[in-house]
Amino acid sequence: MRITPKVKEILDWYESDNPGSKTNLARILGHGRLGGTGKLVILPVDQGFEHGPARSFAANPAAYDPRYHFQLAVDAGLSAYAAPLGMIEAGAASFAGQVPTILKLNSSNSLATTKDQAVTGSVADALRLGCAAIGFTIYPGSEYAFDQMEELRALSEEAKSAGLAVVVWSYPRGPMLDKAGETALDVCAYAAHMAALMGAHIIKVKPPTAHIALDAARKVYETQHIDGGTQKARIAHVVQACFAGRRLVVFSGGETKSDVEAIYTEIRAQRDGGASGAIIGRNTFQRPRDEALAMLNTIIGIYSDAA
Repeated sequence: MRITPKVKEILDWYESDNPGSKTNLARILGHGRLGGTGKLVILPVDQGFEHGPARSFAANPAAYDPRYHFQLAVDAGLSAYAAPLGMIEAGAASFAGQVPTILKLNSSNSLATTKDQAVTGSVADALRLGCAAIGFTIYPGSEYAFDQMEELRALSEEAKSAGLAVVVWSYPRGPMLDKAGETALDVCAYAAHMAALMGAHIIKVKPPTAHIALDAARKVYETQHIDGGTQKARIAHVVQACFAGRRLVVFSGGETKSDVEAIYTEIRAQRDGGASGAIIGRNTFQRPRDEALAMLNTIIGIYSDAA
């Protein structure tokens, strides 16, 4: 694996990390068709936990098989594949060395009534399975957010000491936030900043809207003339919130959208706003394989233009 000047620059952002963590971060940054560019396209498949098998895979029954997702990530030339323990275990040997993996260590489910997640994997599992990183979700705003942050602190310390990278899903939700507030510009930037403060190497957030949810924040956004009028500007603000762009920030694709061109328009705006890449699941694996590969090829092409 050749370390390009861009990848070396990114690795230098993480000044406290040991050679093991930097090597695994370099594995992700160096893999696939975007390898060496500093940009990432990652396939996350944790939706079976979150939404149930039929809601996740019935639209494309081949996707019930965990090995389908490994192969999709390999054939598309993606940077990494992220999934919970059982999904990674089901293909770890067959696809060893073919794509970096991220073991998602906590998960929720749609049968639960609390804004919390259970820890469902371990750092030892990630090492046993040859993963490059662990993944973990926090819900800023939840009644359980502090517990989640303490779990993340302990797991991050263990992962980094073992030479793994850390990816944090930071999804605001809780009693203070309505649905619009969960993706409000001020709230998304705040959530991304929290993930950076928790020591994440890669931060995953949802694309923000122009809505401002917090009254105290609204005053600052107005007096400081923070631009939220375009998606490009909103993405740039979230990236700025992550240590002035010195952390990798990737944006989720969300629910499956029928309008493919609208997806590409969003991806271009994210690219132009300085996003590190896309972490896109349902919009790919719920489509037939050929359509998914074509979509990923286009997304990779969009980020290649920024390299």
